[in-house]
Amino acid sequence: MARTDFWHRILHNKMALAGGLMVCLMFVLAIMAPIIAPDPGFVDISRQLEPPSVASWLGTDDLGRDVFSRIAYGARISLLVGFVAVGIATAVGIVLGAIAGYYGGWVDIVVMRFVDIMLCFPSFFLILAVIAFLEPSIWNIMIIIGLTGWMGVARLVRAEFLSLREREFVLAIRSLGASDARIILRHILPNALSPVLVSAALGIAGAILTESALSFLGIGVQPPTPSWGNMLIAGKQTLGTAWWLSVFPGLAILITVLGYNLLGEGVRDALDPRLNK
Repeated sequence: MARTDFWHRILHNKMALAGGLMVCLMFVLAIMAPIIAPDPGFVDISRQLEPPSVASWLGTDDLGRDVFSRIAYGARISLLVGFVAVGIATAVGIVLGAIAGYYGGWVDIVVMRFVDIMLCFPSFFLILAVIAFLEPSIWNIMIIIGLTGWMGVARLVRAEFLSLREREFVLAIRSLGASDARIILRHILPNALSPVLVSAALGIAGAILTESALSFLGIGVQPPTPSWGNMLIAGKQTLGTAWWLSVFPGLAILITVLGYNLLGEGVRDALDPRLNK
């Protein structure tokens, strides 16, 4: 599909536009946080648990900290985790999937059996087990999520390579004496990235949910650093009287995850040749 056709289909896909709008909203919030939001760590005991008002758009928490500010800075954490974790997972998946799909034979068998073994372990519990032995920092979380989420990408890339490696253009390039690395990187991989883009968009949503869940359990991003997950657990005790402490971080997670899911579905529809008119 030509690039112009792809963007035409994206711009005429209501689902992709809605998802892109939600994602852009969170990006703007994260980028503009130092300008539009006060210090998220500023404590003012005299303003404990104030409901949403003109002074504090989304209210304050039990320490008098501005909830809007903490959500804005928490967006930075969530987006950083999503992109770095998915970047690691995508890189590992592409490398192993490309090797397995291009060389086939015993190489394919070894790589795919390793993938099957990794898939036997529930990812979230595997992450919990690893974090139990490490310090619960944001960098450890990103690396662990990335190193436990590459299996789907590897399968997608392997399937594309198995299909493309016997195409006429690859056989012609091989007959000219091109090296395996050149064939893989310059000719097959660019044609195998379409499903990876969709997987990456959906993977960012999954990584954000995982980080929020870990922070909610107290083993993710540690206070006082604002994270949507640790904001949820902080608001659990006062849910009946200070509903805004849980509702607004929950809405931020919902909008972000839904946005990436809708965007991923829209990109998939735009890249699907069966839908090309």
